[in-house]
Amino acid sequence: MFIAMNRFKVAKGEEAAFEAVWSSRKTRLDEMAGFLGFHLLKGPEKADHTLYSSHTSWASKEDFTAWTKSEQFRESHRNAGQPRETPMYLGHPEFEGFETVLSESNPHRPRQAAE
Repeated sequence: MFIAMNRFKVAKGEEAAFEAVWSSRKTRLDEMAGFLGFHLLKGPEKADHTLYSSHTSWASKEDFTAWTKSEQFRESHRNAGQPRETPMYLGHPEFEGFETVLSESNPHRPRQAAE
């Protein structure tokens, strides 16, 4: 499994706008081979920003790489970084990619249909 994460420092007061951008866009991730799941995570607040992370899981790094070169990727990111009256981010998002070396599941947790 490969996990791709982008960390965003969202300017204070822009959290609702940031979340609205993510919840309203059509990602087309479900059209991609190897796509397992997506999460938008809200982290700690600092004096000038709130930390967010987008987190996608893929069957392999190759599946993720294929996504980044796809028309679906270009379409879902088409309006990212559009100029705004007030900046939404502090700096650029920071990408982090991870290959799974160890994985453990709770054997007592019932499996859900989406898994």
